[in-house]
Amino acid sequence: IYIDPPYNTGNKDFIFNDRFVDREDAYRHSKWLAFMEKRLRLAKNLLKDTGVIFISIDDNEVAQLKMLMDNPDLFGEDNFVAIFPRKSGVAPRIDAKHISVEHDYVICYARKFNSLDLNKIYTAENGGYKLEDEFVKTRGKYKLNKLDRGSIHYSESLVYPIKTSGGSLVWPGGLKGRKNWTWRWSKEKVNWGIKNKFIVFKKTKNGWSVYFKQYQYVDNEGNPIERQIPFKSFILDFSNEQGNRELENIFHKRIFDYPKPAGLMKYLINLHRNKNAIVLDFMAGTGTTGHAVLELNKEDGGNRQFILCTNNENNICTDVCYPRIKKVIDGYKNLKKEKVGGLGGSLRYFKTDFVDYDEPTDRNKIKLTEQATEMLCVKEETFKKVLDKKSFKIFKNSNHYTGIIFDQAAIPAFKKAIKEIKGRFSVYVFSLGDETFDDEFKDIKQKVKLSPIPEAILRVYRRIFK
Repeated sequence: IYIDPPYNTGNKDFIFNDRFVDREDAYRHSKWLAFMEKRLRLAKNLLKDTGVIFISIDDNEVAQLKMLMDNPDLFGEDNFVAIFPRKSGVAPRIDAKHISVEHDYVICYARKFNSLDLNKIYTAENGGYKLEDEFVKTRGKYKLNKLDRGSIHYSESLVYPIKTSGGSLVWPGGLKGRKNWTWRWSKEKVNWGIKNKFIVFKKTKNGWSVYFKQYQYVDNEGNPIERQIPFKSFILDFSNEQGNRELENIFHKRIFDYPKPAGLMKYLINLHRNKNAIVLDFMAGTGTTGHAVLELNKEDGGNRQFILCTNNENNICTDVCYPRIKKVIDGYKNLKKEKVGGLGGSLRYFKTDFVDYDEPTDRNKIKLTEQATEMLCVKEETFKKVLDKKSFKIFKNSNHYTGIIFDQAAIPAFKKAIKEIKGRFSVYVFSLGDETFDDEFKDIKQKVKLSPIPEAILRVYRRIFK
């Protein structure tokens, strides 16, 4: 999940209970937290155990957001992953009162920290590995690093003499030592390093220097292999001006202030190893997250899917988000009139509304079922309509079908309709109770998976709303 919520700057960027929250409002932080808490609680329920959420925020609410997310009833501090400071601006703000602020943050939490599997940077790290010793076949080539350093993290346990083979005592910083200098290794590790030939002594003008060997990673045959390095927390490469240029290239005019760039979204999404992930952005804005998913899939062969949600404030979905994604999929001409090839993919646009459902009466169940068609298609990822009758409907994707039967009396007609269709079916049959209609489908039970509706939908609501 990625979201870019209102930053609550007081500049008419945050609406609560149909009113803008002013900077002078004594309860502006409380209102923002109430707004966020409800949405984040739902978001946590939507994440898999291996899932992760990224939230963009700036100095106005970063402290409050961190405390909210640390609440054990929400995500909890044990699931905190990182705060990514991000360089958001590229030019000094001449209108700044005191300090030109050119950064914001992305705060990251896991659904379950111990289940999170993030990517790492792979590098062979060939630079500087030119030296060889008798261990080259097993350890690879190596380079030398000084064992001592000047450090503000001074520790007396790392200040001790090391004896050279000639009997000289060397202290960190030289023969006599220097103030606040320490060894990088403990005394025990140094003794191990000398014994196993990881330590090298070099004669200098002022005495002796101590080095340790840093070896390449090699395989069983002595060939260099890639090393895994965690991604770093500072994000310096994706300014909001890039987001402006992306939108201008698509729409040929400036239509939004400070949109996030697709590069930022790609960076965050790529932190997760799952190339088949479902990526949700329920504060979709201009659709940058969807754009990024399509680009990333094209680049690394992934099969990620995106779900974008918005309240369509100021027609941002109908006028910007949806047209943008459609152009990115189909192709468009940029500001220079050059043709930009489409990234491919498919797109469906659904509008949501409230269904009155105050109690599970038969009348309400029928009403809910009539509104359930698209929701079941989303669940099964079957959007192409095959057959559309009043009593039942059939949808498909490339290798899977969904049948939705609104009247159990239509089961024979439905079975006849699918008789010649090859492929597996997920079949939903309307039921006032919890019947699964196994007997009616026992002759084709290898072909269908049955679920009663609206029970299948109510089960989702029960899981989210306790």
